[in-house]
Amino acid sequence: MNDIVLNASHITKYFHEPETFAVLKDISFEVQKGEFLSLVGKSGCGKSTLLYVLSTMDTSYEGKLALNGVEVSGKNQNELAAFRGAHIGFVFQFHYLLPEFTCIENVMIPALKLGRYSRNEVRQKALEKLDLLGVKEQAEKRASKLSGGQQQRVAIARALINDPTIIMGDEPTGNLDSTNTKIVFDILKDLSRSYKQTIITVTHDQEFARKSDRIIEMSDGHILS
Repeated sequence: MNDIVLNASHITKYFHEPETFAVLKDISFEVQKGEFLSLVGKSGCGKSTLLYVLSTMDTSYEGKLALNGVEVSGKNQNELAAFRGAHIGFVFQFHYLLPEFTCIENVMIPALKLGRYSRNEVRQKALEKLDLLGVKEQAEKRASKLSGGQQQRVAIARALINDPTIIMGDEPTGNLDSTNTKIVFDILKDLSRSYKQTIITVTHDQEFARKSDRIIEMSDGHILS
């Protein structure tokens, strides 16, 4: 692993309500291809804010950010939206699947939007991702009919559909019981080990963080370790 897929350099961000204060303070670090990284720290330490800066969703910061060798700081919203579609997959605490759509339809949406492949090709890719996540047999079921653990696995398949450079997770196991938390963690770990998928997650789960490749601990907008 010697390919740098993320380089954050002197990231500083301010909030201005109720008064101006720095929520991120001179954050610099690199992430290698295939690394499984956990961002940890107490509520309000800045870890979720940092994740949204790294994901290019938040652009009001100082410093520089490069993803997959491309400097994204200063790009406009249309450019960033296209970049995210091609390079970043998202997994949130809640799955955000469309309940009236089938699982495979949910997984296909980002790829259809990206427009690189035909609908048939996208469908085949979606089946492959669902199979990888162990939920291929649920493909034609409506998302609302699945268990919480299955829904989160479908959400991970959706995040993988465009073969992103990085998967970013915001408390990806936060709504799951201990059994499903272990299943989802093991899936993410296998993605990083077997498929060299880079994963960056924010988590409050200390055991989850401890088993990832690297922990970045934050406090009051700083990186502690």
